[in-house]
Amino acid sequence: MARTESEILALDGHEVTISNPGKLFFADAGITKIELVRYYLAVADGALLGVRDRPMALKRFVDGAGGEAFFQKRAPKSVPEFVRTVELSFPSGRTADEVVVDNPAALAWVVNLGCIDLNPHAVRSGDLDHPDELRIDLDPGPGVAWADVRAVALVVREVLVELGYAPFPKTSGSRGIHVYARIEPRWGFSEVRRAALAVAREVERRAPDIATSKWWKEERHGVFLDYNQNAKDRTVASVYSVRPRPEATVSAPLTWDEVPDAELGDFTLRTVPDRYAKLGDLGAGIDDRAFSLEPLLELVGRHEAEGLGDAPWPPHYAKQAGEPPRVQPSKRRMPDETAVPDPSAPRGRAGSVPAAMPSAPARNADGTVPPTGRRRSSQPLLVISQSADEADALAGLDRWRARHPEAAAFVRDPEDVLVDAMRGRYKVWWRVRTNLRNVPEELRPAAEPPDPDYDPWAELR
Repeated sequence: MARTESEILALDGHEVTISNPGKLFFADAGITKIELVRYYLAVADGALLGVRDRPMALKRFVDGAGGEAFFQKRAPKSVPEFVRTVELSFPSGRTADEVVVDNPAALAWVVNLGCIDLNPHAVRSGDLDHPDELRIDLDPGPGVAWADVRAVALVVREVLVELGYAPFPKTSGSRGIHVYARIEPRWGFSEVRRAALAVAREVERRAPDIATSKWWKEERHGVFLDYNQNAKDRTVASVYSVRPRPEATVSAPLTWDEVPDAELGDFTLRTVPDRYAKLGDLGAGIDDRAFSLEPLLELVGRHEAEGLGDAPWPPHYAKQAGEPPRVQPSKRRMPDETAVPDPSAPRGRAGSVPAAMPSAPARNADGTVPPTGRRRSSQPLLVISQSADEADALAGLDRWRARHPEAAAFVRDPEDVLVDAMRGRYKVWWRVRTNLRNVPEELRPAAEPPDPDYDPWAELR
């Protein structure tokens, strides 16, 4: 079908024009834009249950799943009469009119704009300050087994059911699982986020080998329960969302009996409509009852009595009362009495590992490093690679392992391998670091120039 053609859909008395319907959106799977639209219409009632009456950021893939996406918080200047908007305020103090998708026509319209997945906020348009959805996001680290994600999800269920909630699971469509619970819209974002943190800590207490509530990647292992997804302005891919992955996997609702054996690859754009037609919407009962947040806030109180206060917020949020230092552990200022293992070693980083090249400060003639005013690291971290592409950055890690096999044997994957998506001016770039804390000091290699050594700011110089 030629890119210049269009197709007009008649949906509930509204006409929606789909431009370039034959455009490939998933090249590997051969899925076109019109197939993506028809998928959403096939599961429309279920998809609308996840987004109806909720402001939504538009995550647009104008070049398909293989291209770069951009978030559009503000609705286009001209929207059809069947699309609502609502003014939303952000932590920065700015406001924007965001799209609200309430009907199949609006659903097809946002997909035509290039929205592959749907990303609604946890509030309804009538009350933008009080979420009605608790979102537990299970985010596995690199190399974490899918079986561990499923096991952690079952512990989340155990915790929530014991506290009186009715949790609903779904695959994330990517690598994790989401567990939602409907709550009464009586508490603000801070309280709901703190409740999610309490869930994360309780799950971590019950399954310490496979679950973590630690915000900083260098402290994590296993499956991270991302409590900050409940902070104001955060969005999560909603139920029945297609994800921008080569197989067009779907964020599919599950029964709890399915969770132990569920496989991500079973839920795709081409398999979920038949499942939906056969089983109906497995998440339809989520609105049957809204629950009080009080049982979780009581758990928060018990944690505080044990000395567990707040945990770090995302970096662009204002500093919160009671929040711990918003500095990753490897960069925290060391106590004055902390000894440097080798007094003659460069003092740029603790553990006798120099700062990552090429940004390390120049040494004096005697090999020492003059003071820079920077915080010392409490962890022996090496920057291995920096790249505009995640796969290239990970390939650099493979080359580092090949160059230093003795040290690599002591680097535990995933907890000692930090894969960071870094925000550039216009797009994300990738950095890979290793933590040498488990490597004997005599085997720790010196810092090397990153391989590859991508500079995201080069074009601005």
